[in-house]
Amino acid sequence: MEKSSIGIKGFAKIVLASLLVVTLLGLSALAVNGSGFKNGGLASLAAPIAQKVVNNSTPAQADQATNTQAAPAQQSGGIVDARTAVRKAGGAVVTIVNTLAANTNGSGRNGGGNPFPNVPNTPGTTPNVPGTIPGAPSGGTAEGSGVIIDTNGDIVTNNHVIAGESSLEVIFADGTRAPATLVGADPYSDLAVIKVNKAVSTIVQFANSDQLELGQPAVAIGSPLGDYTNTVTEGIISGLHRTIQDSGTTSLRDLIQTDAAINPGNSGGPLLDINGNVVGINVAVVRTSSMGDVAEGLGFAIPSNTVQSVSAQLIKSGSVTRPFLGITYEDITPQVAAYYNLALDHGIYVTDVSAGSPAEKAGIVPQSIITKFDGVDLTSSDTLLQQLMKRKVGDSVKVSVLAPSSTTEKEVTIVLGARPAGQ
Repeated sequence: MEKSSIGIKGFAKIVLASLLVVTLLGLSALAVNGSGFKNGGLASLAAPIAQKVVNNSTPAQADQATNTQAAPAQQSGGIVDARTAVRKAGGAVVTIVNTLAANTNGSGRNGGGNPFPNVPNTPGTTPNVPGTIPGAPSGGTAEGSGVIIDTNGDIVTNNHVIAGESSLEVIFADGTRAPATLVGADPYSDLAVIKVNKAVSTIVQFANSDQLELGQPAVAIGSPLGDYTNTVTEGIISGLHRTIQDSGTTSLRDLIQTDAAINPGNSGGPLLDINGNVVGINVAVVRTSSMGDVAEGLGFAIPSNTVQSVSAQLIKSGSVTRPFLGITYEDITPQVAAYYNLALDHGIYVTDVSAGSPAEKAGIVPQSIITKFDGVDLTSSDTLLQQLMKRKVGDSVKVSVLAPSSTTEKEVTIVLGARPAGQ
């Protein structure tokens, strides 16, 4: 994915979203004597973030085939009967116990590190990483949830659940346990796949998350607080294409928003439609704003289509290869256009170009405006990212560019490279 930043001067004039407190839903159990924590510490993990809410939540197409919303189940007193979903998928939901390596601090993503080192902090936020406990001792355990996706014993969860692992154990819905090994992890999407060498009785089916509609029922299953395994809660799909951004890490984009109750320990567990098909993997929940306002019913999940794409690559090769342009940019809004005195009020504004990158080789320079990517109008950074993820390394794409001080767009061809390690 490409990088996006807003400079401090720009921040002074551009109104960004309010600071929120987000919990990445993995759970840390740390051996802290005298801390008052049960069994060494079940702690909610939270840190300030700036939430950039993407409002393009247009209801998608009508559901088709095995997808998200056939006929709603019988309702009683306004509550949707979720038993069909639970019967179908409940046996595939597991609890994951991560014994952390001795040098791992807490249970944050990458053991408390920043998995996105080249994405700058958002000005005005505190540079903490969600999911870590400042000053927590190394080692200990972290717990989260996961879901079995195939008969080979592959299990999808969040990267921040398994980050910093020295060993992994899975607790199945029937209470049995088995050791697990890490197949691969993708910090960028906060997804990971682990594997058990054990016969599994239940696997999940995936729905097409592109066909989700606002207001349709949603069911979450997971292990909140580590103790309450396979807890079932329900709500609705509250929003689509949401973005949450933390200081110190990049944003998680194109998320599903739900008001189904999810808590620390739910990370990696499934968000289901009423038929028991997976529409997302639960990842985070907003708790409070920086002003102390309490937020309720703001949970977020990674869409099933992203989960399927990433997990397939992890199972095949252990990693995810992403196409790379090599630019840092800002979405052009009317405010950004006014601040930089831009000729256009749409597209993306290039603030930096990496040396030797595909973009530099194609002649793109800082202060350029990119308006189209292979004929698709760039209305937001999500559009660019979505288009990039549909391509492969080595693909040639045509990009419409307005160079600095120019009044005429030109079309250039870029051969997409592979994102360098650590970027």
